[in-house]
Amino acid sequence: MEIYLVFVDTLQNSNKFWSAKVENSNLTVQWGRVGYQAQTKVHTLANHQRAVAKFHNLVAEKKAKGYRESQPQMDGERSISDIRRAIQLLNTIRPAVVNRNFGDSYISALNEYLKIVPTPLGMQIDYHRVYRTVADIDYQQELLNSLLATPVPEAPAVAVGHVAEAAAELKVVSLKTISRNFWRHL
Repeated sequence: MEIYLVFVDTLQNSNKFWSAKVENSNLTVQWGRVGYQAQTKVHTLANHQRAVAKFHNLVAEKKAKGYRESQPQMDGERSISDIRRAIQLLNTIRPAVVNRNFGDSYISALNEYLKIVPTPLGMQIDYHRVYRTVADIDYQQELLNSLLATPVPEAPAVAVGHVAEAAAELKVVSLKTISRNFWRHL
């Protein structure tokens, strides 16, 4: 039993993750800023049922605080719909970047996009500069479209760094380990 949650509010400089995993009577929780070293705590409980109960309680607490389920891996039907939604959100973000109009619809789309695709943004988020150019957005759309076009076999997670590699080597992309280079070309 495992879950990966993110909380994003670019206006409040929040870009956090929280994950939990139950193994036997242990509940391992990790948390931190997306793209940075995680803090870890292992709860050793009396039995598996208690570990599962604590897992569900902690997940409910995080969701009540606004955390949203994300994916540590892109695989299966949910990933396809998430990739398509991410592409739609980039289509909303694109005109805001073109016009340098960073209003509510841009912020909302950006926050939702970052919940689907957790992205390291540094310690201080400048929502005006997450996407510096339209080319940055086009590059991400290309990468996301290549994920839709690539069959996803059952395989261990791999991080992909370049478009050519994405087309040639993509098996499963771990969203927790994607580097900035995957999301931005400069």
